[in-house]
Amino acid sequence: MKRNPRFAIVLSGCGRADGSEIHEATCAMLSIDCLGSTYQCFAPNIEQSMVVNHITGEIMDEKRQVLLESARLARGNILPLKNYRPEDFDAIIFPGGLGAVTNWCNFKVAGVNCDVDASVEHAILQSVKKGVVIGAMCIAPVLIAKVLGHQGVHVTIGNDKGVAQAITRTGAIHEKRGATEVCVDELRKVVTTPAYMLASSIKEVCEGADNMIKAIIKLIN
Repeated sequence: MKRNPRFAIVLSGCGRADGSEIHEATCAMLSIDCLGSTYQCFAPNIEQSMVVNHITGEIMDEKRQVLLESARLARGNILPLKNYRPEDFDAIIFPGGLGAVTNWCNFKVAGVNCDVDASVEHAILQSVKKGVVIGAMCIAPVLIAKVLGHQGVHVTIGNDKGVAQAITRTGAIHEKRGATEVCVDELRKVVTTPAYMLASSIKEVCEGADNMIKAIIKLIN
């Protein structure tokens, strides 16, 4: 009997304004669990680029660590991203949230000229090398485009023209999709979904996450 797929989930903190979007990460975890698979959370052991008051949206004068904040979302079951071994997993998931473009990379301020955290870039490149399927949600596909754009990877962030144009500048190809739909690049084994780039409710986020995980499992099998 074929074993159920094993997923790695990479987090960028805890909270949509300065880390991982909690609904997106949780819905991905729920879908994986409901489909009988397992997951392990990871996060880079780095300092957050900023800390945001999630009530007012104001930047706070304090420092936090991405790994420690991500541990809140992972209920403590988390490892430093440097410990990620692609041979131990079938897929790796990158939920959205502004941490994707402020902590994993600085796309929010530098656009396509952004720098990518070394451990995040290494995880993506090694996943490709080992045939691990990559999933990304919301704004996180810009990170995948930055790292894999030279391969002509197909991704979606929904229909935001500005972000789509930035994605195409990396060499990647952007495809328009609805809130719960997915873009599947079978050749490069990448699946993306817009999530809160378009979703108006957690229900839509969960549907999109479930569609993404199911599409990933099809690529694995």
